[in-house]
Amino acid sequence: MHAPFDQPEVRGVSLGEYPLWDEALAFLNQDLAVTRPEQGPLQLLAQPSYEAGEPEYVYVALANGEWHGSHLYPKAAEDPAHALAIVADAAQDTVAERLWQAWPLCVEHNLGMHTRDVQGLLSWWCAGRQSGGGSGHIRAAVGALDTF
Repeated sequence: MHAPFDQPEVRGVSLGEYPLWDEALAFLNQDLAVTRPEQGPLQLLAQPSYEAGEPEYVYVALANGEWHGSHLYPKAAEDPAHALAIVADAAQDTVAERLWQAWPLCVEHNLGMHTRDVQGLLSWWCAGRQSGGGSGHIRAAVGALDTF
């Protein structure tokens, strides 16, 4: 238990503690390495709960240890696809709020993309207009972004 205003100590999460989140983060770090190579990989950080007996809080953080947004709930990730969606949302929150930039950006429209399930594959979706008149398109599967 911590005093009301004491900040619990943060620690780096070791590989294997949260296998589904590790796998999801690896996909996101592939996209980050292609789109923002200067940034360094995202990481998982943990902070003890303020309540005794409760699970620790786990966050998606930048390479420098900064994070923003809600923590990941240990029991929320039911399968790899669900874990990827949860970690992708947390990664986008952290990047947007800590770097003040949307991520990832569609290279065609310079718009921030969001995840969308496409036939069971989590993909990056852009709301930009296509030359054929349609609005919105899938850019790539999460983990498969490139710079074209």
